[in-house]
Amino acid sequence: MTGIVRIDDEVIGVDEFVRVLKLTGQFEGLVEQLVRDKLTVHAARKQGMVLTTDEIQARADQFRRVQGLHRATDMNHYLDALGVSLDEFEAFITDSLYREKMMAVICSDEEVQAYFKLNSPKFDSIEVSHIVVDTEGKAKELISLLQDDPDSFTEMAREHSIADTREQGGAIGKVLRGSLKTDIEAKVFNAAVGDLIGPFPAADRSFFEIFLVTAKHTATLDDEVTLEVRRLLREEWLMARAQEHIIEAR
Repeated sequence: MTGIVRIDDEVIGVDEFVRVLKLTGQFEGLVEQLVRDKLTVHAARKQGMVLTTDEIQARADQFRRVQGLHRATDMNHYLDALGVSLDEFEAFITDSLYREKMMAVICSDEEVQAYFKLNSPKFDSIEVSHIVVDTEGKAKELISLLQDDPDSFTEMAREHSIADTREQGGAIGKVLRGSLKTDIEAKVFNAAVGDLIGPFPAADRSFFEIFLVTAKHTATLDDEVTLEVRRLLREEWLMARAQEHIIEAR
């Protein structure tokens, strides 16, 4: 058994470490990230991306500075303590550079602009407020009152809502497509400013939700949308790469 750490006479090994990761729900996330990283490196190598010695050295130097390892002996002691060889460290640095270069291509400004141009409606946003109550009858009563006095929504939310947003008068703020449950999203995004929508029941009918659309915004390629487009480009690209390989959990 390969030991990771010793406590007195007890050695905690790799098997126990993996078992704890699985039982605490952390194992799958770590494996998924490792697979994503490896897929990206494989793709970069397959495309013939080249790393120079200077690039690798600069990244290694950056790593040492961040870790406060200012002398070669400090670095050697650091790696020895981790049980990592110089070759393994260089492979780690090299792979990180391959991933960055690959992602720079996949998520370039040109790719972001092209994706946005084709998919701009999905980045439209709205501003909404909501009221959450515990019975359908109460929800319908509030809708009736709000239809007669729509300006009282904030006051009604503070008085009746059981959601954490009650102190803000029910204001959720800006919402992008994909942020709400599918059945709710379709109706909310098709509503006009000032429309009341609902009540929508929870799956177990433990609460009912009313929405008010307070503003609608046509998508623009601002910083927030750019980040989301890059995330989508990355995820879609990784999903496509995963189809090209046999990936098995061991």
